[in-house]
This record gives sequence, C-alpha cells and structure tokens, in this order.
Amino acid sequence: MLDDDEEDHLIFLAALEHISETVQCHFFTDGRKALSDLQSGIVTAQAIFLDLNMPLMSGHDFLAQIKQIQNLEHIPVIIFTTSSDPAIIEMTIAMGAADFITKPDDFQNLTTLLTTYIY
Repeated sequence: MLDDDEEDHLIFLAALEHISETVQCHFFTDGRKALSDLQSGIVTAQAIFLDLNMPLMSGHDFLAQIKQIQNLEHIPVIIFTTSSDPAIIEMTIAMGAADFITKPDDFQNLTTLLTTYIY
C-alpha cells in the first residue's frame, strides 16, 4: 500500500488481518522509496493499492513510472483514494491502473471490498 496517511495504513492493515492472517502488506508513504524497493527486490508485490494525493511523488507519477519499468509493469495497481471524479478515474485507467476504488467510509465496507481482491 502506498499512501501518505499512516492512519489509513493502520485501518487497511486491520481490515486485511480481519480477512486473512496470511496476507502480507508492505506500507510506503513515499512513492520514490516504494519504486526503489520494488526495483531492487527488497519487496515484492502481487498488487499495489495506490493513493493519488501524496507529497514528494504523486500517485499519478508513481503509476506512470511503474508502468515504464519492465519487471514491474505487470503488477496490478489499484487506485485507492478519496476522489470519485470520473475524469480522474478515466485518466488513471488509461494510464494502466487495474481498478479505481474510492476509499470506503467504514471498516465493514473496507473489509468487504478487500475480500474481492484477496480471494
């Protein structure tokens, strides 16, 4: 998960743990660090949940860069943000995002949503 809000990390982790004890998640607040660790193999990912509104490197910039890296371009990137703007949804899908999710407003909705991606 790539999101600059550490409270969102904690909620996301609690939802994942509620769904499955075996799922592992790496959290990043900086897209540059996430790209570096993914490229070097320090971490691997089967999917990336990406917030768009971040300092240092925006989610749009991260998405554009990861889709240009040969050994990482196959990783599904799921936009996970507060926006529900149709133009932003369309743009990120066109950039290669696998899906676009507006952050749910409660824990139960989050666990239900994540279950569709885990199983």
